[in-house]
Amino acid sequence: MEPNSSSPPSPIPIFSNFASPFAESPKAASGSASSTRKPLSLWPGMYHSPVTYALWEARSRIFERLLDPPLDAPPQSELLTKTPAQSRTTILYNFSSDYTLREQYRDPWNEVRIGKLLEDLDALAGTISVKHCSDDDSTTRPLYLVTASVDKMVLKKPISVNVDLHITGAVTWVGRSSMEIQLDVVQPASPGKSEAPDSVALTATFIFVARDYTTRKAAPVNRLSPETEREKKLYEAAEARNKLRRTKITNEKKEVENGETNRFEVLLAEGRIFCDMPALADRDSILLRDTRLENSLICQPQQRNIHGRIFGGFLMHRAFELAFSTAYTFAGLMPSFLEVDHVDFLRPVDVGDFLRFKSCVLYTEFETSEQPLINVEVVAHVTRPELRSSEVSNRFYFTFTVRPEAKAKNNGHRIRKVVPATEEEARRIIERMDADSLQLSENSSK
Repeated sequence: MEPNSSSPPSPIPIFSNFASPFAESPKAASGSASSTRKPLSLWPGMYHSPVTYALWEARSRIFERLLDPPLDAPPQSELLTKTPAQSRTTILYNFSSDYTLREQYRDPWNEVRIGKLLEDLDALAGTISVKHCSDDDSTTRPLYLVTASVDKMVLKKPISVNVDLHITGAVTWVGRSSMEIQLDVVQPASPGKSEAPDSVALTATFIFVARDYTTRKAAPVNRLSPETEREKKLYEAAEARNKLRRTKITNEKKEVENGETNRFEVLLAEGRIFCDMPALADRDSILLRDTRLENSLICQPQQRNIHGRIFGGFLMHRAFELAFSTAYTFAGLMPSFLEVDHVDFLRPVDVGDFLRFKSCVLYTEFETSEQPLINVEVVAHVTRPELRSSEVSNRFYFTFTVRPEAKAKNNGHRIRKVVPATEEEARRIIERMDADSLQLSENSSK
């Protein structure tokens, strides 16, 4: 993030969190002040990642008010105008000196576990949204802030677990009741590397929406006044994306044109051969339905957020791990994560819900033989057997390639093309292809 005229806030240091919530925090233990018993409202943090724990603790005054809001109090009467600097928050991972923290985040390749990082990014974006929407008036009714979607998340380089890491984020755009938050994961270059001393390893864009705590209807949020040139450019880019989203919703209501019908037919042609004449089907292709994996769980209290519902970061973590496994079993080679293409949070998930995650490979791309792309969809369903109902709560889209060392040892193994067997599958593939193409054109125009 570009420096501002006002001095940036100090980073929130992250420590391993194997301690009880009643024990002193690492900072308190080193000083003379003694910690007090933490309220039950902050207990969920002890079950999540160290970042979630630290963020919820750092914002405990605001969060405790959100957990027990004065619901009979009036809503915020006058919107404030805030700058991105007022919501900017930085967290620091002391990987180089904290062995326990390293072990909590280490994956089999000595890199940071992406699933845990997704939890952290969601927690940080939530904290930033609270800071922007707070009016610092304890007599007004607070807002209920929820993750609406993840617009884009791109991994630009591997993230080592042996080098200190920091994540910085701020509100970059606001609408009437929504806000866009950009996060940058920055890690210094490893010794001997020729890259920039502090290079961005991952960027993420979250969309949060505000609801009234009493009515649950959309509520207005504080205005945003970008100050620096970079902040103004980010605001303009976000405004353009928001207009494109509205246009896309309008266009989706129109009838399918002939050209679109032809795309469906081309996609379905090969799928019909698989279904009707499997012996004649292309051996380098595979039906979408044959790439599926699934898992399920009962949502536990330890997975809740400060509002008492299942933490969005936990859902992203579980979806990512299923998507990774799907890409692995599909490619036959160890996958390498590239980006989160989109995440939709369509409805809240509650403690006790029976949640089913269903994944599949939607399509593959072979623009270069060195980096084939595997696009994976994960859909989460809240299933209620006693009511014989199942509702979609989340949709996740991830892109993977294969790890270079795995590619070198594949002995000519080819990654297959995925084809649909039904019109519904063809529609999903085309919609995702179009959305990815739109995002690509947006990024190239920046």
